[in-house]
Amino acid sequence: MEKGLFNLKNKIAILTGATIAPGFFIGNQNRALLTNPDGSYTERGKTIINQTPMRRFGVAEELNGALHYLCSDAARFVTGIVIPVDGGFSAFSGV
Repeated sequence: MEKGLFNLKNKIAILTGATIAPGFFIGNQNRALLTNPDGSYTERGKTIINQTPMRRFGVAEELNGALHYLCSDAARFVTGIVIPVDGGFSAFSGV
């Protein structure tokens, strides 16, 4: 995520709540960029995986934990934060 967009999101989050920042998840829009027809990773996919401590792409269901937390009473005083769900990518690669 670009730094300017990240900063804007932080400023908006102070007023409106918290945000989930998903990492790399393979979907219909990016499948051809990240995987070859045989299921192996493209060069771009390999670069991302090599910078992700968990060494894999996320699956959509893995966003549920952060979403459930933010929708629960446990997070009723949580605001102005960004929760990365990215397998450690943002911490490891310095994004």
